[in-house]
Amino acid sequence: MNAPAHIKQDSTTSAGATPAERLLVMASDDMAAVDALILERMDSPVGMIPNLAQHLVGAGGKRLRPLLTVATAQLCGYRGTSHHKLAAAVEFIHSATLLHDDVVDESELRRGQKPANLIWGNSASILVGDFLFARAFNLMVETGSMDALGILSNASSVIAEGEVQQLAALRDVNMTETAYMEVISAKTAALFAAASEVSPVIAGCADKERHALRDYGLKLGLAFQLVDDALDYGGFESALGKSIGDDFREGKMTLPVIRAVAAANASENTVEIDFWHRVIVDHKQTDVDFETAVSMLRKAGALDATMDMARKFSAEARDALSVFPKSQWRETLEDLADFVVDRIN
Repeated sequence: MNAPAHIKQDSTTSAGATPAERLLVMASDDMAAVDALILERMDSPVGMIPNLAQHLVGAGGKRLRPLLTVATAQLCGYRGTSHHKLAAAVEFIHSATLLHDDVVDESELRRGQKPANLIWGNSASILVGDFLFARAFNLMVETGSMDALGILSNASSVIAEGEVQQLAALRDVNMTETAYMEVISAKTAALFAAASEVSPVIAGCADKERHALRDYGLKLGLAFQLVDDALDYGGFESALGKSIGDDFREGKMTLPVIRAVAAANASENTVEIDFWHRVIVDHKQTDVDFETAVSMLRKAGALDATMDMARKFSAEARDALSVFPKSQWRETLEDLADFVVDRIN
């Protein structure tokens, strides 16, 4: 079985490298150890398990969440090795949720390739996702940190709640912005927050540093999801990691749609109100409806509004790091907050 793929590491940073690429170079030894753990713990005598897990984990994902764990460990001056196991656990939790999500969402693309459930079937994807969750908990327990175990286990339950909340709101054209923010805080930002908080815990940092890094991860995750929601209506598949328009085709109420529906209701534009009801609530869509939806989102300023909110959270993530002394790690993590928003360009 091949080692998991991630962004290519160079021996030196370059001016054109993204913050994520620079972090990978800076944390190359740590990430090599994390990848070795991922490879080792994906293994199983049940052949389908490593094959299916490798299909997803080795597909060249951003590795952003485990990278946050090792980068924040360096920021905090941690000198042990428990952060490797916690970072691998974070990646397994994320991968498990993706396997389950693909079954629910019925997407035709994941990280630029066919999702596992379309190759091995829904049952296998769900069960291997459960296996990865179990492996994540094995790794957490091995660190001996009850606080870290509590943080990541709580994040796992919050993520599941967020997914159920999103499913319950599927094709609900009356979904509010408040409800939407609760969903993305749970299903996306919770793991970013936990991935950033566990390192100061095992490093023995004061509560101020721990809370600052949790806030950094939370705001980074919110910005990340908002940008993804905007990209779904006009970005590039390479930046998004899934097919453009998936959210629309699945009837998901993301912030751009919520804003566009609110604008249609405020102006009493019955044509637009009827359109959103047909494509979201009735889920009756034609080949040209996606382009029509994008046009309405732009007219309502919904995409710009979504990006404005993403920039707000990105700035708050940067500000959260101000409690730490200036360093290359702090600077690159600050740049990462900007890049999460800038990747749409």
